[in-house]
Amino acid sequence: MEDLPEALVTEIVKRVSRTSDLNSISLVSKQLYTIEGYQRGAIRVGSGLCTATEALSSLCARFPNLWKVEIDYSGWIPGHGKQLDNKGLFVFSSHCSSLIDLTLSFCSYIDDSGLGWLAHCKTLVSLRLNNAPLVTSFGLYSVAVGCTSLCALHLIDCEEIDSVEWLEYLGRDGSLGELVVKNCKGINHHELLKFGAGWMKLQKFEFEGKIRISDIFPSDVYDPSYDAHSTDIYDFCCESLKDLRLAHIKIWPEIGLRVVLGKCKALENLCLEYVNALNDNDMIALSRGCSNLKSISLWLNLQRYHNEATTSFTDITLYALALNCRKLQILDLKFVGCSPDWPSEIGFTQKGFLVLIQSCPIRVLVLHSANFFDDDGMKALSSSPNLETLELIRCEAVTDAGMRFIAHAPCLSNLTLRVCHEVTDVGVAELGHADKLESLVIECCRGVSLQAVQGVAKSVHYSSEASDALSKLF
Repeated sequence: MEDLPEALVTEIVKRVSRTSDLNSISLVSKQLYTIEGYQRGAIRVGSGLCTATEALSSLCARFPNLWKVEIDYSGWIPGHGKQLDNKGLFVFSSHCSSLIDLTLSFCSYIDDSGLGWLAHCKTLVSLRLNNAPLVTSFGLYSVAVGCTSLCALHLIDCEEIDSVEWLEYLGRDGSLGELVVKNCKGINHHELLKFGAGWMKLQKFEFEGKIRISDIFPSDVYDPSYDAHSTDIYDFCCESLKDLRLAHIKIWPEIGLRVVLGKCKALENLCLEYVNALNDNDMIALSRGCSNLKSISLWLNLQRYHNEATTSFTDITLYALALNCRKLQILDLKFVGCSPDWPSEIGFTQKGFLVLIQSCPIRVLVLHSANFFDDDGMKALSSSPNLETLELIRCEAVTDAGMRFIAHAPCLSNLTLRVCHEVTDVGVAELGHADKLESLVIECCRGVSLQAVQGVAKSVHYSSEASDALSKLF
């Protein structure tokens, strides 16, 4: 190896991506140790990091071209040693001249002073703060002012951030392209409208409120005819926004973030999870401006509209999407708190659902507790020319007859059934006869045995019990 030109050795090292392999390479020779150090662009450290200033300075000298640093203390206990503190963050920010991307997770000893040092890092493009209990709005404001290249900001479980002067500053600057705020109890979703002109450049926006049982099972009474988009009282637009996710928020009686739905022109991916008080007018406004919408995820819970308990949207929403969003490829519908004995609790009907399916090139379809969907729906799906992936979770009206129909879907290659108790070995056998599936996942379907799924697809996963991933869906 030492006889090879340094440029060639460098090129070889560049092609190694696994961290463990890079660590092994650096032990082979001094030449490889030096080359690998110069080529390493990203590191992830945590409890094993020595926080002494000299050690951190040595680490930065060892890897002088670091552009991405992730510091993660999840699972940390005092016995693991000291955490990185403000002084340590000063070392990183002052020695890593190429630092672009920084993630701080569960860093309990970094406060506003540390972020003040970080504000001197003019190259920083992306900052993620995950569970930073000592960071307040003051520290975040210093980052907003000092990090002039900042384009992406993620705030997750940052309890002490409340006022939004930092948001107003970033809005005036207009450089932020990605903003994610999750579980920050001091940040009200209404205040995010103060982002102002910053919405113009924003391409990705997520807001997730603190999960409360009252959000999933609300007691408030909403107006199904209320139209928040009839008058434009907010002077901003979201013409660059491509990814939008709103979760666990109540937008009544104020307009709040629902107004964003009517201002998106370039939106491609939409996710609404337990957003209370929305209605068909919101989706009509969205569909009129979002002809490029490719993916939509609606997780809906029972809400009270006048004297009726139902989900937020009706077939009017499905018809609007079918008419205006002809590029839709991914559809994910989840319904919580709705009883199979009361199909009218879900505002959608099978007729409206199939209009959307037949109007758009749906490739991926996920249905969770869709009580309106039965074997007739499966029959209609079987003629969908683009359907490649189908996932059914707790769809109690789908039986073996539905499996017989869907086995003939021309492009279906991935099928997942979870808690579909009316499907038995007979239905699975129908899938095997078609011999089309690349992947089959069966979880917690009491009518299906392990023996029945063998050989039905090239890849088979079977579990008679609910997996951890499945448990999180309920």
